[in-house]
Amino acid sequence: MVERSNFSAKAQKDLEIIELALQGEERAYAELLDRYQDSIYFLLLKKIGNENDAEDLTMETFGKAFNNLSQYTPVYAFSTWLFRIAINNCIDFVRKKKIRPQSFDSGVDFHDPDNSNFESKNLNPEDLVIKEQKAVELRKMIKTLKPRYARLIDLRYYQELSYEEIAEEMQLPLGTVKAQLFRARELLAPLVNAKNDKI
Repeated sequence: MVERSNFSAKAQKDLEIIELALQGEERAYAELLDRYQDSIYFLLLKKIGNENDAEDLTMETFGKAFNNLSQYTPVYAFSTWLFRIAINNCIDFVRKKKIRPQSFDSGVDFHDPDNSNFESKNLNPEDLVIKEQKAVELRKMIKTLKPRYARLIDLRYYQELSYEEIAEEMQLPLGTVKAQLFRARELLAPLVNAKNDKI
């Protein structure tokens, strides 16, 4: 990938990392994730106002970026390209959900890790049954993934371990854990969407 004299040192470093990623270096994806995950997440959280949705959209953004990395051309900085993907995802999400974007003062409790303010406390019996059925179906879909991805999802979302705890448990670098969790979620999403389309 050519050097761009008009790029900042950070943008130039991104080009070097992308070059490694395109050569199949897994750690390069993890490094890109580390460099931009928080920025993308907080951008989306500001627009959507819901922590869970912002996390999902962040994962989707990186999934799309990584899948299309070979199509990136350094006319603009990688960060500009990545943020454009994030904004497009956000626009699509808002259209599908027909919700109004919110800002940081939307009442999100950043100290509530489960973001329970956004969940209904009073599900009726029918909703509870549906929720339980969906949970069983999700478990089945997770089991179809490669064992390491299924294990990562189990540790993160069922056992609720932190990224650091998962890294220690699986004896993996922290960046690798984050990158592979993104991949796992990305692989799971089409299965979930296909199932939902049949319902």
